[in-house]
Amino acid sequence: MKALLVDDEELQLIRLKSAVKKALPEDCELLCYLNPVRAAEETEEERIDVAFLDIEMPVINGIQLAKILKKRNPKVNVIFVTAYSEYAIDAHKVHSSGYLLKPISDSQVKEEVDNLRFPVEIKPSGKLSVKCFGNFEVFSGGTPVKFGYSKSKELFAYLIDREGASVSVNELNAVLWEEDHKSYLRNLIADIQTTLESVGAENVFIKRRSECYIDVDKVECDAYKYKRNDPDAVRAYRGEYMTQYDWAIFES
Repeated sequence: MKALLVDDEELQLIRLKSAVKKALPEDCELLCYLNPVRAAEETEEERIDVAFLDIEMPVINGIQLAKILKKRNPKVNVIFVTAYSEYAIDAHKVHSSGYLLKPISDSQVKEEVDNLRFPVEIKPSGKLSVKCFGNFEVFSGGTPVKFGYSKSKELFAYLIDREGASVSVNELNAVLWEEDHKSYLRNLIADIQTTLESVGAENVFIKRRSECYIDVDKVECDAYKYKRNDPDAVRAYRGEYMTQYDWAIFES
């Protein structure tokens, strides 16, 4: 995902960049320009998803720049950020996604991002994808990951729930069963390792002596994104979390 930010006032551009970074996904690429002419020239080959444009700028104003961007990509989301309300009609004529009056706030920018005219499709990052909202599921490249045992999947779910914290074998045994099944637990751990290796994600699960944990930097998880206030994850949460497991309680 790429976002273009153009404002000929440096302090305003810095403020805008700060607000946009908080509203868009962490891996979004921000292209920031003080000069609208350079912005038009240097992004000609770029696929811009969202453009935040000041309107009153020299040589090429924001309305003109928006038309250039729209000609390249009719579904680019243009959000005007200006100190003047009288351009609202012109902004509407170029089918803008939003119109913000300076001084802007983080919440205003986030609201515009959450309600884009053309929703942006987030491409998979290549990481293991984990869905905790509703039933717990694990995906690799969009395909469900099949564990050899249902308890292997539950063990993995518990580690995801612990968000990278080390979990002892004794704790896992207590969560999964009321009785001692440590020998069977070894089979489950081996199954997780084999399953993840088969999809090229063996570095997600770490086993150290009598404990194990998840490398959270190597998974994409809706619950983790929710806690970072990712707008898509916030919208996806409907009060259900790993519904097939009695121990699962989501602390937002």
